[in-house]
Amino acid sequence: MALRRPLPRFWLIATLGGVAALCGAAYLWEQQLPKRLEDAAAAGDLKACLRYGEQLAALRWLGQDAPLEQAFCRRQQAQLTWEAGHTARALELQTLLVNSAVGTQAERLRDRQRLQEWRTAVREKALTLFRAGDLDAALATLSPLETRGQRTGSQLSDSLKETWNRNRIDHERLKERVQRQQWWEALSVLNQLDHPWWQRHSLPIRRQIETAIKDLRDRQSHTSHGDLPDHTVNTERLNTAVNQRLSEGMDPWSAFVTGCSDLGGTLVEEGPESLCKAKEP
Repeated sequence: MALRRPLPRFWLIATLGGVAALCGAAYLWEQQLPKRLEDAAAAGDLKACLRYGEQLAALRWLGQDAPLEQAFCRRQQAQLTWEAGHTARALELQTLLVNSAVGTQAERLRDRQRLQEWRTAVREKALTLFRAGDLDAALATLSPLETRGQRTGSQLSDSLKETWNRNRIDHERLKERVQRQQWWEALSVLNQLDHPWWQRHSLPIRRQIETAIKDLRDRQSHTSHGDLPDHTVNTERLNTAVNQRLSEGMDPWSAFVTGCSDLGGTLVEEGPESLCKAKEP
């Protein structure tokens, strides 16, 4: 029994000794890190410089400033990473640099300006992809800029998706109007497309609609010379009324309906055509 009494003291001393040894090793390593960091920066070894900088930041007491060498290496590494096309990592490094507030006032200002320039360039690249019709690539490009947890609709990606879906739905409506040969209604829907890719995608349909409306106007022009019933509203006056409404900002179909009404006419569907005819006396 007498042999067991020293055991707790032995383990206590061993534990404290181990902790002291670890602290001493960490202290000695911390004392070496600034020199290693400085040498790595001078040698242009950016990976080693960043590694030593992160280790030094982890070992130092809170409140102590990060070394200037760490900021220098992070700045250089961010630039090289950006030039290599690794956008997300470059933005991460530059953001860490800006948040560290290390360096002179002029250096910190340049760091913030560079971060803003890079973020603007990423947004412009995403918008270029979006206008070209590559929604998925645009959203992937934007992802490093957007913060998780933001409310729905507050991010640029939300706006892009909303615009894309609205144009897609309008294009479906456009095809339905064309299939029904509702040319004026189709032209109205066509003019609502505001995305360059969907506008280009709809060019064949636009030509089809314009040709159909031209043919309709030609037939109506013949009507004014007696080919159609006398109760049809005068085409020249109708065109003047429609153009007046178009100049006021109306869409083509609404301008046609309102112009017909302005002349005291009523809209009549005759087969695939929509005609403005004078009301019966």
